[in-house]
Amino acid sequence: MDPFVGWFQEEQEGPALRTWCKIWETNAHEMSQLLEQQNQQLQQQQLQGGNKLNNGALSARDRDSIQLLLQFGGNLRHNLNNNNGNNGNGNSNNSSGNTSSNNSIDSTSNNDSSHSHTPATTPGEPTTLNTKMPSHERTSYYNPSRRKIGRIVDNKASTYNLNKHMNNLISKYKGCPWRVPDFGYGRGVVGLHQEIEQFYNYVLPTPTEHAIRNEVVQRIEAVVHSIWPSALVEIFGSFRTGLFLPTSDIDLVVIGLWDKMPLRTLETELIARGIAEPHSVRVLDKASVPIIKLTDRETQVKVDISFNMQSGVQSAELIKKYKQEFPLLAKLVLVLKQFLLQRDLNEVFTGGISSYSLILMCISFLQLHPRQVHADTDNLGVLLLEFFELYGRKFNYMKIGISIKNGGRYIPKEDLQRDMIDGHRPSLLCIEDPLTPGNDIGRSSYGALQVKQAFEYAYLMLSQAVSPLNNWANDCTERSILGRIIRITDDVIDYREWIREHFEHLVITRHSPVASLGTPSSGNVVGNTTKYMQIQLLPSAMLPAGAITAQQQQMHLMPHLYHQSQQQQQANAVLNSMRHRRGSTSSGDDSEDSKECDADSTSPTATSGTTVNMATTANIHSVTRMDT
Repeated sequence: MDPFVGWFQEEQEGPALRTWCKIWETNAHEMSQLLEQQNQQLQQQQLQGGNKLNNGALSARDRDSIQLLLQFGGNLRHNLNNNNGNNGNGNSNNSSGNTSSNNSIDSTSNNDSSHSHTPATTPGEPTTLNTKMPSHERTSYYNPSRRKIGRIVDNKASTYNLNKHMNNLISKYKGCPWRVPDFGYGRGVVGLHQEIEQFYNYVLPTPTEHAIRNEVVQRIEAVVHSIWPSALVEIFGSFRTGLFLPTSDIDLVVIGLWDKMPLRTLETELIARGIAEPHSVRVLDKASVPIIKLTDRETQVKVDISFNMQSGVQSAELIKKYKQEFPLLAKLVLVLKQFLLQRDLNEVFTGGISSYSLILMCISFLQLHPRQVHADTDNLGVLLLEFFELYGRKFNYMKIGISIKNGGRYIPKEDLQRDMIDGHRPSLLCIEDPLTPGNDIGRSSYGALQVKQAFEYAYLMLSQAVSPLNNWANDCTERSILGRIIRITDDVIDYREWIREHFEHLVITRHSPVASLGTPSSGNVVGNTTKYMQIQLLPSAMLPAGAITAQQQQMHLMPHLYHQSQQQQQANAVLNSMRHRRGSTSSGDDSEDSKECDADSTSPTATSGTTVNMATTANIHSVTRMDT
């Protein structure tokens, strides 16, 4: 596994690891030298004979690949020269994080907010780094090992090159915020199951995170209707199914009648209305499904807008149906989406697979599982290991296709090809479209083998950790097992906290006789008394299935305030008991505080189900141990 994508585990540290890293870096150095020679040969032939290439030289279509790898090789040598002393320190994970092989950006592709550009370099010369911010501190992230030149992707969740930059990526929160202090984790797969449950509860959307997405949709819908009053805006994808991570984008489709897709028209209007900054909008009009990609200026939520793609809405409804059939599907999908997202394997154009393909793979896995999967008894750790083993080691990608229709089955690709439209051949990752006969969902997943390698890597890391013979690694109380393959970066945690601080007003109402939120409002501390804000939760119909409760938002995103909430809950209980005692002896001497309590307990709002007391929501961390 590429060490820029795979992670060195704690037990792997030592002289052998440092030796292996030197071997890998030396091979990469030699490869970059070879690519430099080929590039120089290509330039000489261009000077001599124009575009005519002879003697087995590389074709013109390979120029971008050569330039890309040259850039990567030059940066690697630069890092080696600057970090010669790091490999001898005995801990590769604590190496300096000031330089990285992914810190270089082509001069035409820098899309930072400052609009600074890297000086152009002479072709054939190693690319050197100027002093610039590390990739995790820039607004745009660039991964030169898998992306085309000029490709900019903002991925706050990326853990690319974690081995060298652990101190910069996860030093603040240690990468495993889902773990509960002093929780009694089981060993091996039992502890892994408990961590998956806690991870799922942690990444579920909070009311604030769901509200800002609704706000973004409403603003974009208003822009669309201002141009085309009769157009229809529909939500599809992960936001509709509820299977979205904190940094996931919103998928929208605009349905209407046009002779030509009005991509540029909508792009211009979105910029003019201030919905998005010009540099954050991209129109992919040459893609198989033309879309507009943008980042909302206010919330930094990413949005993909397509036109007249009604199949997306149908696919979302199909996934919701399978979520009901397989209750464990959502938990597996969110773990796997995070696993691919942080390795930049979550989108086709970055060399990965689409979320829809991943979900269909999960559905097929559960449909064809040799054991009948039961939500109440099955161990999520075992299921995750079996998924990684199937698609990382056992599945025959060359000959077999996947179908989830009629209960699911594996189909020889020869049979699928007979039904393919437009003469297409089955792709490496071949998944039959459950809604459109003859369509291959995975036909654009040219990086499926990289995903397969990542799955195999995850299987090896987890199977070693849960082995009963590995007493050191299978102790989940001492060290995270899920954290061997999944980490949540400091940027993501800070972003969620930023969302809570700046957009909580979307779900907060003015002080009224409703259940109190155990969260102190900033600046509202008088003496030793803290005034608590009131929260009006979104109706359950507006939240996805399993959406995170208000207490979960407080407990996970504001852990330093959680205990204050518990103390407030206990104080309220004491006041209630005192009120009831007074009520038994006197009917007219209630104080103002007791009257407020009566209003809280009898308010129609409080009993309607749209408001809840964060302190009384069921504890999300009570996870029942399950045997394997």
